[in-house]
Amino acid sequence: MERATWMGILAQSDAAELAQLAAPWLDTPVTVQRAPEIGTAMVRGRMGGTGGAFNLGEVTVVRCSVSTQTGLTGHAYVQGRDKTKAKHCALLDALLQGPEGESLQSQVIQPLQSSLAEKRDIESRKAAATQVDFFTLARGED
Repeated sequence: MERATWMGILAQSDAAELAQLAAPWLDTPVTVQRAPEIGTAMVRGRMGGTGGAFNLGEVTVVRCSVSTQTGLTGHAYVQGRDKTKAKHCALLDALLQGPEGESLQSQVIQPLQSSLAEKRDIESRKAAATQVDFFTLARGED
């Protein structure tokens, strides 16, 4: 799995579920390169997904960078204001790049990915249940 993929999964996951699954690794000693700090980022959008880009608005994010004693460095940008989650994501990013990466993939990333897919499916079903089909009847006029 590529780094961008696992970072997306970590950033979108629920903080409590992430902490529960990653508990055995969260006590890994790290040097904080950039302490978790709250800021904003500009979100851009496109009309219909294909139109010209425009600035939609700002969103609150937390960024953090850590390095392990083995020299691996991890970074995280997480939407919201949860500094602990950002630090956990940065630590896991560093560890996923090292020899523990495969075990973390199977024990943390894959369960989180499954959970996110299940949540998306539930949201899709809720949205589909409210869908309204419109049709037009001919009025008999020319």
